[in-house]
Amino acid sequence: MSIPVLTIDGPSGAGKGTVSRAVAKKLGWNYLDSGSIYRALAIALQKQTINLADELAIATVAQSMALEFDCGEEFLVKLDGVNITDQLALESTGNIASIIAAFPEVRRVLVQKQRNFKQLPGLVADGRDMGTVIFPEAEIKVFLTASAAKRAGRRYKQLIEKGIDANLYTIIKEIEERDRRDMERKTAPLVMASDAFYIDSSEMTINSVIEEVLNLIH
Repeated sequence: MSIPVLTIDGPSGAGKGTVSRAVAKKLGWNYLDSGSIYRALAIALQKQTINLADELAIATVAQSMALEFDCGEEFLVKLDGVNITDQLALESTGNIASIIAAFPEVRRVLVQKQRNFKQLPGLVADGRDMGTVIFPEAEIKVFLTASAAKRAGRRYKQLIEKGIDANLYTIIKEIEERDRRDMERKTAPLVMASDAFYIDSSEMTINSVIEEVLNLIH
């Protein structure tokens, strides 16, 4: 039986996560937040005494970990049934994720782990290489982007609302630098699939983007 897949790729801050979760919830489909995969593995490794240079041992942990994404009233990421949402953003988590992402065997295992989320009634996959590497066969692909200035403005607003001091100019520069790294990296670079629908959300509300994606599916 054919399982429908919608991929939503794009740069950081374009609204991929918010749109993807809303669409998955409206359709009643499964959801994959690919950005959490390596960080979830990093958290799993911190619970064990695994040498971070032992590629095969890390790949074994990756193979056995059970990940769940809950798009209910509050978005939750669960590792082996335990809520790890708050731990994903920790600096220590990001540092370990960066180290283990360089291992080919770990990447191979986690690519398959992501593909295993393709289950009935359908899947919404959010990331940077979902439509090009993980699910190239997906029926509907979206490339969601926005100008660096708009994305920086959204990030700046989020930080200020949380009481965190921020500099808009610095955020713009950081986003531009991250975009460059993502597009130029050798493994799974950020590129738009040739058969993807292009959506620029710079002058759009989140709700209008969600509506446009739902219209593509229907």
